[in-house]
Amino acid sequence: MAFKYVNMADITRDPPVTRRSGPQRGDAEGRADAERADLITHVELLFFAYRDFTGDPDAVLAQYGFGRAHHRVLHFVHRNPGLRVANLLEVLKITKQSLARVLKQLVGEGFITQKAGAEDRRERLLYATVKGARLAERLTALQVKRVEAALAAAGPDAAATTKRFLLAMISEADRAQVEALVRGSQTGDTLSEETQR
Repeated sequence: MAFKYVNMADITRDPPVTRRSGPQRGDAEGRADAERADLITHVELLFFAYRDFTGDPDAVLAQYGFGRAHHRVLHFVHRNPGLRVANLLEVLKITKQSLARVLKQLVGEGFITQKAGAEDRRERLLYATVKGARLAERLTALQVKRVEAALAAAGPDAAATTKRFLLAMISEADRAQVEALVRGSQTGDTLSEETQR
């Protein structure tokens, strides 16, 4: 009796993952499976898009010993001069300790400056320094370039559709605050009074 040679790797290797593409069961169930597969694909694409969207500035940040938390703080302070520390905590949804650590480094290395509030001296208002503004603009330029190229490749209605999609991804409870923040950043105003409270 002849034995066929079997490579051990063929036995121990995990079987390939098969993805369903299109209806395979009953029509309704098949459509539901296909829609779910499409949604999972969107989730995966978001992971890869985020990886590359943050990857471009990550390389620059590494030169300063900074991470993504530094980038987010610098971005929002630069876009909203005079931003209160309390409001930055709300925007980033991080702990005071995490923000304090990142702010200490950004202030210590001259990227951000803190000033006392005019009405309440205990209030800390944040501003990007010239050095901080340069770095923030450099990082934003990298991300704008990527977004611009993606929107151009996606077609004529992509900008409006993408904006609606991204807003819809934000928690409904936070959506109005985010829209006010973004609107204020676009016009050069700081956060609205309502958002600042």
